Amino acid sequence: MPRIPARSAPPQVQAAIEGFAPRTVPAGAAAFAKEVTARAAPESANRAKAFLFAASRLGAFCESVGLDLSAEVALHPSVIERCCAPGVTVMSGPTRRTVRTNLRAIARALQPAPPPVWLGRERAKQPYTRAEIAGYLALADAQGTEARRMRAGALVCLGAGAGLVGADLKAVCGTDVAVRPGGVVVEVRAGRAPRVVPVLASYHDRLVGAARFAGGRLVIGGTSVSRRNVTTPLTASLCGGRDLPRLEVARLRATWLTEVAGAIGLRAFMDAAGITCSQRLGDVVAELPGVGLDEAVRLLGAGR
Repeated sequence: MPRIPARSAPPQVQAAIEGFAPRTVPAGAAAFAKEVTARAAPESANRAKAFLFAASRLGAFCESVGLDLSAEVALHPSVIERCCAPGVTVMSGPTRRTVRTNLRAIARALQPAPPPVWLGRERAKQPYTRAEIAGYLALADAQGTEARRMRAGALVCLGAGAGLVGADLKAVCGTDVAVRPGGVVVEVRAGRAPRVVPVLASYHDRLVGAARFAGGRLVIGGTSVSRRNVTTPLTASLCGGRDLPRLEVARLRATWLTEVAGAIGLRAFMDAAGITCSQRLGDVVAELPGVGLDEAVRLLGAGR
């Protein structure tokens, strides 16, 4: 393969490329690494060495599987992924990640792609204030029939008091709400995550009353858990003008999340740990022992 000299590169970068002579990869792979590194024009000698190491591993892999040692073939995203896949080449996990990152950088330098379109991440819904929740419950009490009053009140209690949305919310029957020592719980049977959820204390009485009224029927109404738009008539009826906008089930859940997070001291924990993103909290929780229902009710069911 013809070598492209890095004449336009700084002297230290050019020296690093010209002096690259690894003993652990074939000569063809080393020549490939020197060519693509020179074309990528790294800005420093250390960057050049990182590119050379990564590209030489890619070149050795391509030779081992019979792929052409050309930038167009070897630096294709699928080839990079295959080279860096666990079990395909002998590299440690950190080395594998570093090599892949550097190979992607070389590929971008040789074949610049259009800049990515910025996509803003979806923000969490804003929780309701206590005054707003009180307003929705007052509107629920003002509904024209007892059945409608019970269903509307249950919607607010299951959302803001237990964080239920979607199929979890629509499938709750009166018999799924239980009073136990220390609080009230809702057993979620449908959806992807069956579980038992402690209900915040301020919603106990209303939810228990709605559950007893429903009995074995669905608490927020409807005849089937697969029926769509069950909550739409209820949320429409709980709209109180400019000061109380139309109710959103997602914001009810956000209200529950915020109150529970405050009760367990989540903000204090994240501030003390210096954590600003919750991405790794799942890994932390996976190492903790499970919490019994009595303890969960004590921690999560008190409310304010």
